[in-house]
Amino acid sequence: MSTIQDKVVIITGASSGIGEATAKDLTSKGAKLVLAARREDRLKALHEEILKSGGQAIYKVTDVTSHEQMEELAEYALKEYGKIDVLVNNAGVMPQAFLFNKKVDEWDKMIDVNIKGVLYAIAAVLPSMRERKSGHIINLSSVAGHNVYPGGTVYCGTKHAVRAISEGLRQEEAMSGTNLRVTNVSPGAVSSELLTTTTDPEMKAGLDEFYKTAIDAEIIARTIAFAIEQPSDVAINEMIIRPTVQMG
Repeated sequence: MSTIQDKVVIITGASSGIGEATAKDLTSKGAKLVLAARREDRLKALHEEILKSGGQAIYKVTDVTSHEQMEELAEYALKEYGKIDVLVNNAGVMPQAFLFNKKVDEWDKMIDVNIKGVLYAIAAVLPSMRERKSGHIINLSSVAGHNVYPGGTVYCGTKHAVRAISEGLRQEEAMSGTNLRVTNVSPGAVSSELLTTTTDPEMKAGLDEFYKTAIDAEIIARTIAFAIEQPSDVAINEMIIRPTVQMG
């Protein structure tokens, strides 16, 4: 029996890409899922698919940029399942453009989703995890959280922030003796809907070419499962997963 069996797992951005793949992988291992995203039609379809496969899942339409909605999501999970074992902080956006294009609305959106959304999710689950002295927070950063490249300046900034938040949280909880585990996952090029968030034609063309070697989201899902499956006294803190041929 997998150690994932009966763990309650919240997944943000569950309606597509890595979030959807992770939901399907974890449900096959017996997890009880709490699916969160903005698109109710996609959430409902995924929920029905999981139930038909014999899995256990609930869902709630949630905007991670709303502190109130994230608190409500955690409360819903606790009400339905009585605990939260794992948070997969997956929701994110990736519009790319050079700074001189002044796409300020896109900067704001990346900061709201990629940084504030991560913090709001952590804040929502942390009290109950600390009370139980058990829990696992998995944040999805990116290789852009390790590198910086032209046109990705703000996105890289947000993903560097996710790494810093992950490491700060890890140290705080290790110091506090709460037995909470923290994992930062940094994918390279992965097939998902992230590319659709780039509106700049020049950057979009470059990204389309770069992502021709993208790996499947299921690879990242299995990586997340690997981190969860470790014994409670073992924390996989950092993982970088790229296509073999990816340079940066």
